[in-house]
Amino acid sequence: MCAIAGIIGFGADYEKIIGDKKARAAAMIGALKRRGPDSDGVYKGRGVLMIHTRLAVIDPENGAQPMICANRGGELVLVYNGELYNTDELRRELRSLGAEFRTSSDTEVVLRSYAEWGGECVKRFNGIFAFAVWDSARGSLFLARDRAGVKPLFFSLTNGLLYFASEIKGLFAAGIPARLGAKGVREIMLLGPARTPGCGVFEGVEEILPGECAVYDESGLHRRTYWDMCTDGGAFVAESFEQVRDRTAELVTDAVLRQTVSDVPLCTFLSGGLDSSIISSITARRFAEEGRRLNTFSVEYRDNKKYFTAGKFQPDADDEYIDEMVRFLGTEHTRVVIDTPELVDALYTATEARDLPGMADVDSSLLLFCKAVREHSTVALSGECADEIFGGYPWYRDPEIREKAGFPWSQSTAYRASLVREEYLEGSRPEEYVSSRYRGTCEKAAAEGLPPLEKRMREMMRLNTDWFMQTLLERKDRMSMYWGLEVRVPFCDHRIMEYLSCVSWEYKDWRGREKGLLRAAAESKGLLPEKVLRRKKSPYPKTHNPGYERAVRERLAEELSQTECPLLYLLKRGEIERLMYRGEHTAWFGQLMNDPQIMAYLIQVNHWLRTYRIELV
Repeated sequence: MCAIAGIIGFGADYEKIIGDKKARAAAMIGALKRRGPDSDGVYKGRGVLMIHTRLAVIDPENGAQPMICANRGGELVLVYNGELYNTDELRRELRSLGAEFRTSSDTEVVLRSYAEWGGECVKRFNGIFAFAVWDSARGSLFLARDRAGVKPLFFSLTNGLLYFASEIKGLFAAGIPARLGAKGVREIMLLGPARTPGCGVFEGVEEILPGECAVYDESGLHRRTYWDMCTDGGAFVAESFEQVRDRTAELVTDAVLRQTVSDVPLCTFLSGGLDSSIISSITARRFAEEGRRLNTFSVEYRDNKKYFTAGKFQPDADDEYIDEMVRFLGTEHTRVVIDTPELVDALYTATEARDLPGMADVDSSLLLFCKAVREHSTVALSGECADEIFGGYPWYRDPEIREKAGFPWSQSTAYRASLVREEYLEGSRPEEYVSSRYRGTCEKAAAEGLPPLEKRMREMMRLNTDWFMQTLLERKDRMSMYWGLEVRVPFCDHRIMEYLSCVSWEYKDWRGREKGLLRAAAESKGLLPEKVLRRKKSPYPKTHNPGYERAVRERLAEELSQTECPLLYLLKRGEIERLMYRGEHTAWFGQLMNDPQIMAYLIQVNHWLRTYRIELV
């Protein structure tokens, strides 16, 4: 993967505003270099600066960016972050239309596709991407982001210029100030680690939405949606369960196989759960056909066996299921073991990787895990997003939680608000701030006219894909790309998402099991051993060591004791100390964030405010 960034303006005055392009480019490259450690490039034109840092995955010898081609008497200049999984099909079609290719990279396919079809090219892409094309003949910039939102693209309209970057830190390096207003405080405290779609939290920072593209020219920025899961999915599937099962198996298999293409070492994450095991199984079979052995990786925590206690949401540990899959597939497996002190220390780095407070130790553990994986591989496949589209989370299947208004993973608005100083909530009712976003998302589900249960399940799917899934994708992208590791997510293939949006809940809940349809699809192809096939869903593993809670409590106390503690500008000391010493036993964000993670989250907020030198406005 890579990073992209740029500054675009029109007229002579904007050259002065942009200033020293060489210095600006160097600053942006420096900020984004971890995403693309292999090489970098710069394009400078009148009122135009575009930069790229590259992680070479396909055609490492070629594919350098910015990539340029002549077009209509001018130039098309592309900076691109992503992977296309239908590159070969598009290349054949473009060749039939007269296009000539100099490389085997998907970058050139993106560029030639834009030259042929303009902004409509995005509808032809199967992949994960964020890219920008400067068209010198038209004097316009085209921006686009993939349908599922796997790859990020932030922007800011400031001083009459458009700034864009793969990460927020790229905007700051270009000169955008780090300013936080009342809305930003509400985002991180009432919704965080989720955030309103398109909101960049900082003043003046926004994000191109998943399935959205935009054109920037002298008349301004014009945004449009080119894909929507619910409306593009069409009518409900009127097929037998066996037909739906077989079609699901076909789509999942094809998505995984397309994403195994790489010119550098590729591995899979393997937790022993349904999703990662299916991906590993399909990949291992392909590797075996090619005479190769798949490398798989899992994460665990020191002393977790000693302290693990089964609960409603985590009924068993991963180890025995990982062992079963390794035996079944014959993979070369590596366990990455994380200890409590490094887990706490990594909270700070994880914040800097994300540019925002995140999922606390759920982020920092993934950051450490990806660092270890990167020592062996450049590309990994992971099982994110199956729960959102196949209905795997507990809130899909618990009628009481399911029917309750509000985000099912975050019913803690009153508690969250109790931590915040009154001046940041003035003029805004916390419950309304959150519920208005909940209602707006439900309205996008295109569920009118459906039976009550199907209507609600379609709303649930939309809530999960627009919010929970985006939070997990942001986490996976930032924690992996911090080490220059590209992680692909086959279940985010837009064809799977469209199809599943039109499949009845009866089929998804087949035989009363979470992800019953996916289990049946895997069983029909013999992808899993019986033990793993029947395993109850278990979330991303986290530490059960009581030393972790003690460590974050001590670390937060240390932060509060500092002469300058930025956290106290936003939050109430008394409420923070109540959390630390009495415990609130509040579910902050699903089953993954409770009291220890709330304390860790506040450590991240404090570090974020201090390190980014955020101006409160």
